[in-house]
Amino acid sequence: MSTAGLRPWAWLAILASGALFGFGLSLSTMVQPEVVLSFLRLQDFGLMLVMGGAVAVTLVAYALAPRLLGRPLLGDRFHAHVAHWNRDTLLGSALFGIGWGLSGVCPGPAIAGLGTGNTDLLWALAGIALGALLHGWRAR
Repeated sequence: MSTAGLRPWAWLAILASGALFGFGLSLSTMVQPEVVLSFLRLQDFGLMLVMGGAVAVTLVAYALAPRLLGRPLLGDRFHAHVAHWNRDTLLGSALFGIGWGLSGVCPGPAIAGLGTGNTDLLWALAGIALGALLHGWRAR
């Protein structure tokens, strides 16, 4: 969906969704790389409950929303999200997993973590942006 012709109330809904997402990440401490790394080292399983809860809510929402609503609140229709597994998908997910495991930083929580004053996350976000830029050049 393009954001070019959105109405003001749609922008407000997007802003509220992003703020709620960032608040949830902050409340769950996913914005702290140390907490994420302790989870990945199997020392703290609190984030498993957070991620499991998020997956459960998403599965229920994806299953029920099309049945309960005639169409999305901010769109014309529900779209299918088809996953295509290929070499690039496998390589990208492996690189993401390695980066996440080494740094404890994921893009969404890194951006939310900036709101908590953790400016060290700027280095991680710069690396993420550089990787995206290199991928874009390679794809052309």
